Amino acid sequence: MADHSYQVLVSRRVFDGRVLAVRSDQVAMPGEAVSQRDVVELPGAVGIVALDAQEQVLLVRQYRHPVGRHLWEIPAGLLDSTIESALEAGQRELAEEAGVTAGRWDCLCDILTSPGMTDETIRLLLARDLVDVPTGERHVAFHEEADMQLTRVPLDEAVRRVLAGEIENGITVAGLLAAFAALRGGLVLRAVDAEWGARKA
Repeated sequence: MADHSYQVLVSRRVFDGRVLAVRSDQVAMPGEAVSQRDVVELPGAVGIVALDAQEQVLLVRQYRHPVGRHLWEIPAGLLDSTIESALEAGQRELAEEAGVTAGRWDCLCDILTSPGMTDETIRLLLARDLVDVPTGERHVAFHEEADMQLTRVPLDEAVRRVLAGEIENGITVAGLLAAFAALRGGLVLRAVDAEWGARKA
């Protein structure tokens, strides 16, 4: 039996914000029914699991207003444009949030954060061979980033914190577990510029 096509019959823009937009679609369902689906549109993002020579992962503590508290997270950020590559975004975010550059980059995995309500796709990267950005060349932080804290935690300990419920940010959980599985399992990672299917779609 062929898959149903789920054709969009009517689509209207509901909201345009600084970072996201919301649209409301009327979608043809199986059995000739029509149902409303509201979609949060986001530009895509990257998250970076940055490991130093001692296999410590860099984590930042940042205030997240929707949940009203600080969270420990891997460095991450939105793509700046439709043509910015994952590597370019990863390099920028790692330098800005963690004050380091990386000599080696690999693709850990791609995730759709909540495909029932948003088209957001995030590429998780593994960054190694870290070098500190010179003090005079560091990014000047503002807004929530102004009180951001940075720490280094052994990867095994970071994974323990995930399983203990102490690290909750979704892309951080996915990135840490993917890095742990790849490194402990000796798995071959994709190139940082491998095809990113969700973004292409």
